[in-house]
Amino acid sequence: MLRVSLWSLVRIAAVACLLGCPATSDAQTVEVTPFYGYRFGGDFFEIITGQAVDLDGTSAVGGAVNVRFNSTGTFFEGLYTHQDARFRTPGGIYIPSADWHITVDHYMGGGTQEYRRAHRVRPFVTGLLGLSRYAVEADNEIRFALSGGGGVKLMPSPRVGLRLDGRVFATFADFQAQAFACVTPGGCFVAVDAAVVWQAEFSVGLVVAIW
Repeated sequence: MLRVSLWSLVRIAAVACLLGCPATSDAQTVEVTPFYGYRFGGDFFEIITGQAVDLDGTSAVGGAVNVRFNSTGTFFEGLYTHQDARFRTPGGIYIPSADWHITVDHYMGGGTQEYRRAHRVRPFVTGLLGLSRYAVEADNEIRFALSGGGGVKLMPSPRVGLRLDGRVFATFADFQAQAFACVTPGGCFVAVDAAVVWQAEFSVGLVVAIW
């Protein structure tokens, strides 16, 4: 099903290019982008299983909603992306082998700056923050996360185009802060111990301007 969806995106963009539509108008203020991609980074899986996991990457699906602030190409962006992984960890002398089904979801919000707004090819950069949820069977955890990335929008039509995206997610899986050397009234020095889980995601999406 995912392969069919991705092929549909490519076919729609190709047809739009052949029609030779004019560049996108500045009047469009709301864009919706369903996307399909691939995500790398297996630290979540190793944290949950407690074992080294040989998992290069898995597919990811999601969507983005962009609301334009002004004519310079500044958008508010809301992003959701979902990863579903199934794998088997080998057993040992004291540890039995096990089948795992783990999901990782990112719920993000922030800003996108688009360049060359009046052109058909538009580079952009993004900066987002929000929450990551990783779950296995009946157990799940939610942590604070940051994301940054960029890409390009290919807009052969005023309302339909392709979005090629690359993102990096940093999730604070464990966060501890400890105050020491307090001096009144100057305050305290604070030591921060943060375990950060990194993931990278690359995706292609269908941009539809709906307003």
